[in-house]
Amino acid sequence: MRRFGPPPSADELEALARRALEGVPEPFAEHVRHVVLAVEEFADEETLAELGLEDPFELTGLYSGRPLTEKSVTDSGSLPDKVTLFRRAILDDWMADGEELEHLVAHVLIHELGHHLGFSDDDMHALEDEVR
Repeated sequence: MRRFGPPPSADELEALARRALEGVPEPFAEHVRHVVLAVEEFADEETLAELGLEDPFELTGLYSGRPLTEKSVTDSGSLPDKVTLFRRAILDDWMADGEELEHLVAHVLIHELGHHLGFSDDDMHALEDEVR
């Protein structure tokens, strides 16, 4: 666990997220292997506007794609499913809450992967408990 020094970089946050991704249990892991993982500083203005948000610190992660529960075998030609973590918003939450960064990154990642899987919030919490 990192205690001091400069804020974690995008690469460091991605490494934490990939570690959490490795902890996703089967059968869920099989369905999230091909989800693209990205880390950006903040969501762009267009994304914030689409979500009705003004403050970029309000959005720590975003799932882009179509949930598995809505996909069909006839679907083709679409962009890959993607989870984007927003570094500055995550770091802001980390500083405000004092929660371990590893746990916070895993929480945001699992929540967004839950959207991919078509899970309810309760399902997402149960999956997060398994990943810990």
